[in-house]
Amino acid sequence: MKFFVRSAVLSRIRSSLNLKRLILFLAISATIVTFLNSFYSSYHVQKQQLKVQALKNNSAYAAKLVSVADSALRLAQQQLAFSADVIAENFADPHKVAHEAKRLRLQTNSFNSTVVVDKDAFILTASPASLQITGEQLNSVGAKQALEYKKPIISEPYISIANNLVIFISHPLFTEDNQYLGYVGGTMYLKEPSILSDILQQHFHQDGSYLYVIDKNQRLLYHPDKQRIGEQVFGNAVIEAVLKGNRGTQEIVTDDNVILLAGYAPLQVAPWGIVTERSLTSTLAPLDGLMIKVLLYTAPIGLATVIFIWVLARLIARPLQQLADTAKTLELPSTPADLKRVRSWYFESSALRLAMLKGVGVLQNQIGLLKHEAQTDPLTELNNRRSLEIHLKQLTEHHCKFSVLAIDIDHFKHVNDQFGHDIGDTVLQSLAAIIMSVIRESDFAARTGGEEFIIISPNVIASQAFQLAERLRIKVANTVIEPVGYINISIGIAGWPMAELTVEDVLKRADQALYEAKKTGRNRCVLEQTYGEAATH
Repeated sequence: MKFFVRSAVLSRIRSSLNLKRLILFLAISATIVTFLNSFYSSYHVQKQQLKVQALKNNSAYAAKLVSVADSALRLAQQQLAFSADVIAENFADPHKVAHEAKRLRLQTNSFNSTVVVDKDAFILTASPASLQITGEQLNSVGAKQALEYKKPIISEPYISIANNLVIFISHPLFTEDNQYLGYVGGTMYLKEPSILSDILQQHFHQDGSYLYVIDKNQRLLYHPDKQRIGEQVFGNAVIEAVLKGNRGTQEIVTDDNVILLAGYAPLQVAPWGIVTERSLTSTLAPLDGLMIKVLLYTAPIGLATVIFIWVLARLIARPLQQLADTAKTLELPSTPADLKRVRSWYFESSALRLAMLKGVGVLQNQIGLLKHEAQTDPLTELNNRRSLEIHLKQLTEHHCKFSVLAIDIDHFKHVNDQFGHDIGDTVLQSLAAIIMSVIRESDFAARTGGEEFIIISPNVIASQAFQLAERLRIKVANTVIEPVGYINISIGIAGWPMAELTVEDVLKRADQALYEAKKTGRNRCVLEQTYGEAATH
C-alpha cells in the first residue's frame, strides 16, 4: 500500500513539473544562494573590518589621550618649578609665599588647591584659604613622599586632610646654597572637576566608548562612573598589559559575557595607563543599518534578475513545450506543419525539432502505408470493405447523394476451375483496371468479396449511374483477357437517399438488383425496382 501511495505522490510531482519550472527553480535558487552567500560574506568581512578598525581607533585614541595627559602633567610640573624658585627666594616673607601659592592655583586650572610646606611637614600657606589647614602638619602619602625624595614627584592617590581623594604633585624648595626648605605642591581632586577630568571628558565620545585611567596599584584615577574612582581592579588583562608599559589592542570578555574592544597606552610622566574601550555590540550597531541599506539597494536588482530569469526560462522552455505538445499528435497530418511553426531559436531545440520532423515523416509514411494496406485490397489495389464503410459514412455525414453499383463476374467459378486460381486472380486484376479506366475521378471503387465489386458514384442519381454501368459492362465484354478470353459482368444499381432508407438498405437494394441481373440472364445492368429495370445483352 505504501508503495502505491508513494508512486502516486511521485507521479503527481512529476506531472506538476516542467522545464520552465525546473529552470526557474534552479536559477532562482542559485541566485538566492549566491545572494545570501555574498550577503553573509560581506557581513562578516565588514564585521571583521569594523572590529579591526575599532581596535586601531581605540589604540590611537588612548595614545592621543596619553600625549595630552603627559603634556598637562608636564605643564603642571613646570608651573610648580617656576613657583618653587619664587617661593624659595621669598621663603622668609609669609605674604609673598601666600601670594605665590594663590597665584599658582588661580593662574590655570591645573590644581584644585596648592600648599607650601616646610621641611618639617608643617603647612606654611594653603590656597584656597577656605581649606583652613595652615599650620597643620601633613602626614599624607604625598607629603611623606615629597619630604622623603626631595625631588619632583606625582604621588599615588590618597585621602587628603580635607577628605578628598587626590593626587599630589610637588616640587622641592632649595636655597641658593642647596639647603632644603620644604616643597610647594598642588592637588588634583579625582572625584571633583580638575584638569585631568577636563582633559578626559573633553575627548569622551557618545558612541558607546569610554575610557579610564589606572595607576600602578591598579586603582582607577578616572572613570566615567565617578562612583568607581578609587576602586582597585584586578584580573584585567588589559590593565596588566598597560601597567607593564605596553601599548596596543585587545579583545576581552567581561563577567557578563560582554565583548569589549580595548586600546591602551602608558603615560611617560607618571606610572599610569589609559584604556579606551567600546563594546562589540556598539561597534557593530552601524553595520546592521548598513546591511539593511545594502539589502534595500540590491532588492531591485534582485527583482530584475528574477524577472529576467523568468523571461529567459519561458523563452528556453517554450520551444520544448511546443515540441512536447506536438509529440502527442504525431499521427496527425498537420503535425509536420505544426513542427515547422515551432521557433527553435537555440541549437538543442532546433536539433530536436529536425529529429522529430524526420521521425514524423517516417512515422506518417508507415502510418500511410499501414492505412493503405488496411483500406486496400492487396490483389486488385482497389479499396476494400473497410474503406468502403468509411467512405459511405463521410458521404452520409455530408448529406451527399450517391449511387451504388454492385458488380459480379459471371461464371467466375468456371474460370477458376478451368484455368486455376492464378488466372482467376489475373482476371480480377484486369477487371479492376477496366473499372478504374471507366469511372470518374470522384467515383469510388472497391472489391468487397471474391469476384464482387462496388462502385460509389457521388452526386449521381441511380438512373444516371445506369449509363456508367452500361459503359463498364460493354467495355468488359469487349476486352480480351488472356488466356481466358472474354468475360461478362452483371451490375445492380441503387441510389441514396431513397424513401428514407439507410445506407445498409440501399446496399441491399443494389445486391437485390444484381441478383435480378443474374437471374434474368447475366451480362446485364438492372436498376433497383423503384427506378424500373433495364438490361443489356
